[in-house]
Amino acid sequence: MATSFVARRGFSTTRAQLGSPYHYAEGPRSNLPFNPLTKYFFWRYWAFMS
Repeated sequence: MATSFVARRGFSTTRAQLGSPYHYAEGPRSNLPFNPLTKYFFWRYWAFMS
């Protein structure tokens, strides 16, 4: 019983937002390693890509 509970916990606890195009609660920028809303985004992006 405990193993099935642990296996079920491996899935995301938040349901997918099927109504929105972004299926994560954080939104479209949740997996980016930088913040595209800052004014230094251009330089950080190119530093990250190089």
